[in-house]
Amino acid sequence: MINGNGLSGGEEAVLITGVFGSGKTSVVQEIADVLEQRGASYAAVDLDWLAWFDTGAEEMTVHPMMLLNLSAVVSNYLAAGVRFFILARSVRDRAELDGVKAALPMPSKVVRLTIPLEEIEKRLRSDVTAGRQDDLREAAAWVAASIGAGLEDFTVTNDRPIRAVAMHILDRLEWA
Repeated sequence: MINGNGLSGGEEAVLITGVFGSGKTSVVQEIADVLEQRGASYAAVDLDWLAWFDTGAEEMTVHPMMLLNLSAVVSNYLAAGVRFFILARSVRDRAELDGVKAALPMPSKVVRLTIPLEEIEKRLRSDVTAGRQDDLREAAAWVAASIGAGLEDFTVTNDRPIRAVAMHILDRLEWA
């Protein structure tokens, strides 16, 4: 039965957050794989891809564009029957998080991945792109200033096999 929001009532979302290099996208992919094996209806979305654009104009900034795209994508997935939404994005502060939550017409949880900076450095240094080197500098700054910390419902250390991390998150979410 669909309610006034276009939801059946069983939809849920999780935002996997953390600094650059903490493994957000990999964890989202692994959670999606587990849900697929279980026959669950899901959508996995790296929110960075919804915000990667440049028009040369400054009318629209990255975060508002991502929110517009997220609303449209979620609406489309809901119409297709998706129940579980697994999202990845580094979230800087409460305002950014509130925007993401407002774009989701279902209950959501936030999971922050943590990992020692030394491991992030190993992960990001192996990527030779200039953008990844910028991400490494930004990750170090976020860790030093605790940017994005304290916004989560729970924290998971991403220091073990990715499948174990994904299963731990699914267990904590109680997603069957």
